[in-house]
Amino acid sequence: MKLVNIGFGNVVSSARILAVISPDSAPVKRVIQEAKERSMLIDASFGRKTKSVLIMDTDHVILSSIPPETISARIEGKNVPEHEGEDE
Repeated sequence: MKLVNIGFGNVVSSARILAVISPDSAPVKRVIQEAKERSMLIDASFGRKTKSVLIMDTDHVILSSIPPETISARIEGKNVPEHEGEDE
């Protein structure tokens, strides 16, 4: 099982990730709201601006302050510094 850092020491299993998307569109905002209503939303952004939304195969929705491009590179195993994209 490969774990991927999604910011601020939080990690998720890369095998469980279905999609990493930007939170800007209205349909994604609806997905976030519906997940919140179903208690399936995990906010891992630590109060920072949400830059990516991870859709998991467990029906959980995870918010991260790391851009989707950085998370994607980490999933693919590219050499990306752990703090790149994190607003510290």
